Amino acid sequence: MENNSISSLRKEADLKPYFYNDKCDKNDYLIAIGCGAIAGLIDIFLVGAPGESSLGNWTDEQTNKAVMEFAKISGWSPRGGSENNVKSAIGFLENTFRVNYDQRHSGDINNLIRMSAKNHHMKSLGHAPDILGLFFSLLSQFTSTSFFLDNGELKVVPTEKFELKGNNFVSKIFYGTVNWFGHIMSDIAGSSGAVGRGSGVVMPFYELFQLCDFGSFQVGEHRNSIAKLATKVFEEGYDARHAGAMAIPVVVCELMIKLLWAFKHYFYHKRPFNECIPTKRHDDLRLMLIIGDGTLCLMDGVDAAIRSGGNWVNFFLRLNIIAWFRFLTLVFKEVCLRLGISLPLQRQLDFYIRINQALSMYLSDLEKIDFEKFKEETNRYNELLSLLENVESEEDLTNVLRNEYKSLGLELPYEGNFDDFMENRNSILVFK
Repeated sequence: MENNSISSLRKEADLKPYFYNDKCDKNDYLIAIGCGAIAGLIDIFLVGAPGESSLGNWTDEQTNKAVMEFAKISGWSPRGGSENNVKSAIGFLENTFRVNYDQRHSGDINNLIRMSAKNHHMKSLGHAPDILGLFFSLLSQFTSTSFFLDNGELKVVPTEKFELKGNNFVSKIFYGTVNWFGHIMSDIAGSSGAVGRGSGVVMPFYELFQLCDFGSFQVGEHRNSIAKLATKVFEEGYDARHAGAMAIPVVVCELMIKLLWAFKHYFYHKRPFNECIPTKRHDDLRLMLIIGDGTLCLMDGVDAAIRSGGNWVNFFLRLNIIAWFRFLTLVFKEVCLRLGISLPLQRQLDFYIRINQALSMYLSDLEKIDFEKFKEETNRYNELLSLLENVESEEDLTNVLRNEYKSLGLELPYEGNFDDFMENRNSILVFK
């Protein structure tokens, strides 16, 4: 019974492809374009540029709430009606999670680079909310230095002696990481002394634009490199809070496409539920996501070009970099799949996915087994095995086998005496 289950499992696995080579029909194209257009309208009218964004105002409020909640967890005890005062929470975090790399302007670093309170969160690598920021933050805390990126160059500035808490290297790494995260939370909603919205922290890896000290873009009467242009865009509020607003239309686009795709395959194509779960294995879904995100990016780019008035800073302020990054990522992955290129880690993950599918199919097969009947057959087999082990003569063996035939309700393949039957050349054993 077990061999039959495994055999059927293998046959089913061989017949079922890992990738579903479905082709998009006209309805799929319409769904993808429609979802992308809806997301594009959300991006144009509700996201826009920092300071003019309805969704941006909402993400700013959520960031303020997150900062205040984190401050309360860290020991902030608001008094005198300051429970909803984010400036008070920021001030508490600034004092609690002090770091040695928090120089605010050029004067704090002997005018080594041009830096102001508006852009020091971008130029100071320890302020980046990503793995690079964590690395340079720990390095700064351990070595009492500050690291800055400016126009494609890395600058190192000695600071006053900074002592990390902890009794050993591991505990110092832990406290240094907590210090980095706490300081990021104190800056993500602006500083305690900022007027208005304030300068937050960069979106993850945005600080790497400072390595791009090339290109020539017209900004007013001057031409700027990509590094300078990215810095000016950040100074105008293009930070992690605005990245949260830009991510909303991207998420809406993908969720709508995946939901409508699943409904179509389940209700229209009548496919099993497990084949209607949106994954990268479905060729048609991947293409729909590319078309949807491409539509969003097209509308976003056209809107940014029209409203910028030829000013590159205004253009990038209205450009949804999250949507463009997602679109390029989808295209890159699709090209790799079409060419059969994949990273070793991805191949390993795909292998585990196949194992999981095979196990699921096998478990489903096991659920169909009548275990009571299986147990009964197993007990009968064990009883017969015990009888055969106690056989001492050919006569005993014949009796055991004859009784087993009778208990199973089977007819003997011969008639009369077995020896006489076998001595007759015309006799034929008939198994029924």
